[in-house]
Amino acid sequence: MNRLQGKVAFVTGGASGIGRAAAIALAQEGANVVVTDVDFAGAESVADALRTHGVRALGLRHDAGDEADWQAAISATIQRFGQLDVLVNNAGIGTTKSLLETSLADWRAVMRVNLDGVFLGTRIGIEAMRPLPARPRQGSGSIVNVSSVLGLVGMAEAAPYGASKGGVRSLTKAAALECAAKSWNVRINSIHPGFIATPMVEASLQRFAKESGTDVDVQRAGIAGLHPLGRLGTAEEVAAAIVFLGSDESAFVTGSELVIDGGYTAR
Repeated sequence: MNRLQGKVAFVTGGASGIGRAAAIALAQEGANVVVTDVDFAGAESVADALRTHGVRALGLRHDAGDEADWQAAISATIQRFGQLDVLVNNAGIGTTKSLLETSLADWRAVMRVNLDGVFLGTRIGIEAMRPLPARPRQGSGSIVNVSSVLGLVGMAEAAPYGASKGGVRSLTKAAALECAAKSWNVRINSIHPGFIATPMVEASLQRFAKESGTDVDVQRAGIAGLHPLGRLGTAEEVAAAIVFLGSDESAFVTGSELVIDGGYTAR
């Protein structure tokens, strides 16, 4: 406990799934937490739940693909808490469609959130964390970019999603090297979850079941079987990795990719 005592953490896509679990886990380790999402009611609900347990928390409506929203959200964070120590770029959307049926608009919609959003969060996060004479309380930080196993390996009918998550992986490494070269003391790492039991994955399973005329439990078992451990992961298991990368325990870790996939990519 208290591995993040006194730190300020910022989590995008925090209303549900991995983002919600990350916000809770970071708070349990002592962090003040900013929860953002396009679903303001959801973000505020998570923040309110944290506040009832004595955590200083802030819920914000935030479109991760919008630069002005990013500037406003980070400014609100600094104004409320005075610093930013951990930024989790988690917000993302998924799509499953044949490549030949994927329009440019479909492609751009995924890239806007999954890659543009991480680019903006990484760039603006670095700016908020890097040492400046005007910010004596700052001068260090950790950015955790949520990619996917599909940023490492391919999957049919998931080309935009996989491309966006592969971009997150490469962006993370380039940004980490730049921060290290400039001695900014900002570490940047990516995590690569397998299929996790979240509302987004459940919605996909329901859609697959409907389209194929099969039972959703059959779909779920099929996806679970892709993982050698034989099950879907939990959001809490991913959140534990985020806490590690956000804490000083990972002080010598930057530019890395932490795979949390039950063996999915080991074959």
